[in-house]
Amino acid sequence: MRIAMWSGPRNLSTAMMYAFASRQDCVVMDEPFYAAYLKASGEVHPMQEAILASQPTDPEEVVQACLSPLPEGKKLSYQKHMSHHVLPRFSIEFTDKLTNVFLIRHPARVIASYHKKRAQPSLQDVGVEQQVAIFNRQHQRSGRVPVVIDSDDLLTDPALGLEVLCDAIGIPFDSAMLSWQPGGNPADGVWAEHWYNAVWQSNGLTKTQRKPIPQLPASLQSVLAQSLPYYELLAKHKLTVG
Repeated sequence: MRIAMWSGPRNLSTAMMYAFASRQDCVVMDEPFYAAYLKASGEVHPMQEAILASQPTDPEEVVQACLSPLPEGKKLSYQKHMSHHVLPRFSIEFTDKLTNVFLIRHPARVIASYHKKRAQPSLQDVGVEQQVAIFNRQHQRSGRVPVVIDSDDLLTDPALGLEVLCDAIGIPFDSAMLSWQPGGNPADGVWAEHWYNAVWQSNGLTKTQRKPIPQLPASLQSVLAQSLPYYELLAKHKLTVG
């Protein structure tokens, strides 16, 4: 099985990749379209040249990597995707061959976290618009509602949340997913040193009390207003945890 986890940035996406990387039966991929996105979009991100040098910049080559045979002894491929990295001009037909899951988080939380790393995020940066486009395609083509999970729900009870997620996609839960060694993962992209410092210092998923939705400054209210309708559309379908 090839699992594509579609999210925006600052969505618990790296921790989820680490959780699946802790399974003996799983190989993981970290944002395989990042370099292709940077080259095609003209966006300039931290560590730009290192990212472009580290990955294929041809989206079709990335697709072939996403669909490549699994290594010997592995039953699962877990692909951590930033939904906005798959630009509208890229073909997304390959997603029909994947088990697509959608990881969401209230956009106020996403924007507040992203703002600390990159001054003024846009709707494109948040990623939720393209997330909905991929969700809608899968819904329409399969006639089934794709799996959606909210990272805040998962953190309230990680063991139960991961068990519910695994059941929804038809794989057994593995308690090894709850912990990992601090210091990073060999599958991390070269950008990890800029973005993953908090996850590098962690050693697993632990129960976290839900915090209030942050109040954003006036300069970020516009992107919040643009993002909310997309988030709310997906949130209607999220898995019930607890």
